[in-house]
Amino acid sequence: MNNPSLDEFQSIIEYSFKNKALLTLALTHSSYGNEHKKEKFENNERVEFLGDAALDLIVSRYIYDMFPSMPEGELTKLRAGVVCEQSLAKAAHKIRIGEFLLLGKGEENTGGRSRDSILADAVEAVIGAIYIDGGFAEAERFVTQLMASSVEELKTSFRTMDCKTHLQEVIQKTSKSPISYSIIDEYGPDHNKVFVAEVRHNNKVIGVGNGRSKKEAEQSAASDALNKLGV
Repeated sequence: MNNPSLDEFQSIIEYSFKNKALLTLALTHSSYGNEHKKEKFENNERVEFLGDAALDLIVSRYIYDMFPSMPEGELTKLRAGVVCEQSLAKAAHKIRIGEFLLLGKGEENTGGRSRDSILADAVEAVIGAIYIDGGFAEAERFVTQLMASSVEELKTSFRTMDCKTHLQEVIQKTSKSPISYSIIDEYGPDHNKVFVAEVRHNNKVIGVGNGRSKKEAEQSAASDALNKLGV
C-alpha cells in the first residue's frame, strides 16, 4: 500500500494516524500476511480483537445515553443489531474500506473486498488501531460518527417492532393505571383478514390501529398512541 492510499483513507475517516504502521496493520488481512510470509501476528486479527471490545463499550454508552428509559434487555438487543456483521459491513462501505485492504490473491480473486465478514472485521481493526494511536476519545468519536445512522435506523424499526413495551414505559412514568387492548373490528376474507385494535388508559381510547394479525393490530394501536403523545 502506498502513502497516497493511506492519506486518502485517513481523509475519509477524518483521523490522521501518528503511527502509520498501525493503520497498515489494521488494513492487512491474514491472507495477505500468509502469502507474504509474515509472522502470524502481522495482520489485523489482534487489533480487531481490541476494536471489538472498544466498539461494544462505545455503542453501549451511546445507546444508554440516547434511550434513558429503555430497559437492559432491550438495550442488549439494540446493541446486538448495531454491532452485527451486516451493520458493520454497511458502515465499511461508507468509508470505502474495501478499497484499501491488503488481501492475498486468493481472497482478492474470490471477492474478498466486498465480503461482509472481511469488511466488518476490518472496521473493528481500524477502531482498535485508532484507540491505540489516539486514545479512547478518538475511537469514540470515530465510532459515534460511523454508527449513528445505524442506531437511528434500528431505533425506528425497534420502536415499530415493540411499541407496546415503549408505550407501557411512557404511561408508567406518570400513571399507575393499567393500559388495555381490545380487538374492536375485523374485516376481509378469512385468508386475508384485517384486525382493528384499540388501546385504552383510564377508560379513554388513546390509540387505534390495524394489522394482519391481532398482535400486529395491537402494536399499530400502541404506535398510534405514542404518536399522539408525541413520544
